[in-house]
Amino acid sequence: MSRTVAWTPEATETFDIIVELIETKWGFASAQKFVRTANQTILTLASHPEMFVTVKGQTIRRAFITKQTSLFYEITEQQIILLYFWDNRQEPIL
Repeated sequence: MSRTVAWTPEATETFDIIVELIETKWGFASAQKFVRTANQTILTLASHPEMFVTVKGQTIRRAFITKQTSLFYEITEQQIILLYFWDNRQEPIL
C-alpha cells in the first residue's frame, strides 16, 4: 500500500538549495536529472518505505538519491515524512 508523502519545510529548503547548487555548477540539464531521480526515489519510498536502512537504530531512514546526495525520512502509519536532503560530502549530523 502506498503512503502519502509529506515534505517538511526543511526538506523543501534543502532540496531547493541542492538543485540550485547543481544548476550553478553543472547546468540546467544536470539539475533536471537530479530532480527526476529524486522524484523517482520518493515514489519508490511511497510504495516501499522500509527499503532503506535506519540511521543508527533510530526511526529515521536514509535513502541515497545519488552518490553525493541523501534523503532522510521517517515512516508513520499513513505517511512518509521527508525530513531533509543532505550533501554527502558534508560532515554527518547523525
